[in-house]
Amino acid sequence: MAKFPGSRIFVVEDETLVLFSLEDILADLGCEVVGQAMRLDQAISRAQEVGPVDVAILDVNIGGSNVFPAARILADRGVPLLFATGYGRDGLPDEWQAHAVIVKPYSPQDVERALTPLLGPRSQS
Repeated sequence: MAKFPGSRIFVVEDETLVLFSLEDILADLGCEVVGQAMRLDQAISRAQEVGPVDVAILDVNIGGSNVFPAARILADRGVPLLFATGYGRDGLPDEWQAHAVIVKPYSPQDVERALTPLLGPRSQS
């Protein structure tokens, strides 16, 4: 049974294989990826345009740029953020330290654990 049925997720990830793997993990958890971006300019425009989102999973380093301009747009919209980075929490500036972090490379169990406090338990209707 999917743990987070109907959860709407926005994903920013610049590595194709990692993006596909994350989409599979999210699908297995019952989540719907409602938007994705692989470049910072895409992330910024899609963060402004995407409909309702339950969580955004954001790779911190997008093609050599940091994702924080897109993160600011989403945070201002009240979207909970989950940052993905190989540097862990130490890779985040002070302003973003309070947000959830998942360390790359991550497993499906890591993604589930990170999403649980952000999405809470959900039951299928």
